[in-house]
Amino acid sequence: MPVPLRQNLRIAAHLAKQRLKGRRYFPFIVEIEPLFACNLSCPGCGKIQHPTEILRKRLSVEDVVQAVEESGTPMVSIAGGEPLLHPEIDKIVAALVERKVYVYLCTNAILLHRRLQRFTPSRYFSFVVHLDGLKERHDQAVDRQGVFEKAVEAIREAKAAGFRVTTNSTFFNTDSPKTIRDLLDFLNDELEVDAMMISPAYAYEKAPDQEHFLPVEQTRQLFKEAFAGKRRKWRLNHSPLFLDFLEGKVDLDCTPWGIPSYSVLGWQRPCYLMADGYAKTYRELVETTDWSKYGRGKDPRCDNCMAHCGYEPSAVLATMGSLRQSLRAVVSTH
Repeated sequence: MPVPLRQNLRIAAHLAKQRLKGRRYFPFIVEIEPLFACNLSCPGCGKIQHPTEILRKRLSVEDVVQAVEESGTPMVSIAGGEPLLHPEIDKIVAALVERKVYVYLCTNAILLHRRLQRFTPSRYFSFVVHLDGLKERHDQAVDRQGVFEKAVEAIREAKAAGFRVTTNSTFFNTDSPKTIRDLLDFLNDELEVDAMMISPAYAYEKAPDQEHFLPVEQTRQLFKEAFAGKRRKWRLNHSPLFLDFLEGKVDLDCTPWGIPSYSVLGWQRPCYLMADGYAKTYRELVETTDWSKYGRGKDPRCDNCMAHCGYEPSAVLATMGSLRQSLRAVVSTH
């Protein structure tokens, strides 16, 4: 199944605990960006557009542990930039795993072969390799030839070494239902990755390419056609309700506080896709951010966003509030 039962139960218990305590805002997962530097210059990403002095900054192991413990999250996504460029990334992962935090390490996999021996397989740890299409499409998306083949080779090596490996794919208006199906079939059936995450691209303000992000109606039509008759076949690491949302079967309000982001600049308001200032602590982020300002119809920057960071938490909350959806989610994990 896409997510191990033990992990699902841990996350469900965490969310139930927050609700019982009457907390309005709490993390589903925290995104940690220990650096913004990267070894790729992807047209759809704006991270390396930061000034040089910012690109040289790194979070320490202590910085990361403190942020995770302060937020109380049971699950972390380590992104960037390229995390494998961080000289202490293996120590960061080990410190979180020691605390029984579930860790997803996102990587373009260029350095994975050289770094793999620094890590130890654990049920709390997964590599997440970014793949936006098959060979030609992915290499075009990252603006470098040969990256797809390196990523595929690294995935095979990591799985052979006993690591859990998932993938993350972002789709643009240059994609078609066929390119999505072809990629997911390859990842699911040929590479046999443990799970796959998908998301329509969000228009980063600093991204060099501003022409190929998906508007809402085009997103819904694209996923509706791509999913037709095949959705249940793939090991998609998403709730059924979020996948319904992508198809336009249901609509959801954004939950911008559900996946907060912590980086070398602090806690980012309101989410990792937008930068309306930073808070020094998680408590400051939660208590001083006007969450009501964000979402479709509230902020023009949100109008075409259907990204998982805002809407997967919404889908999970809606699932928890419905016996039918809860049973459906349980069935989908088996």
